[in-house]
Amino acid sequence: MSETGKAGALSRWEDEGGALRCGPQEALAADCEKWDTPPLSDAEIIQLRIRVIALENMVLGLLSKASADQLAAIEEIAEFISPRADAKPHPLTLHAATQMEHFVERARRFREE
Repeated sequence: MSETGKAGALSRWEDEGGALRCGPQEALAADCEKWDTPPLSDAEIIQLRIRVIALENMVLGLLSKASADQLAAIEEIAEFISPRADAKPHPLTLHAATQMEHFVERARRFREE
């Protein structure tokens, strides 16, 4: 991965995927405070949890077939995830980097079996 590519990917991580107050498309959106978005119901939250678990398992399945170079690249990206020099570390971002490393470790265990 090129240094420019890494820098771009990491800059998005630094602020939780580029999300601004109203999401990553804030600059293009109308005043987001006017949006009438109801809170998620318990059923919707449960469905989101189920989908995240399913996605995690699908990613793990794909990573279990990834090359050693691909797994190393994921670990390398996780090591680069850090806050900007002028920003306070965000616990969720740092935890996401740890989760990336854990995914690679789990994928390697599946490869060994």
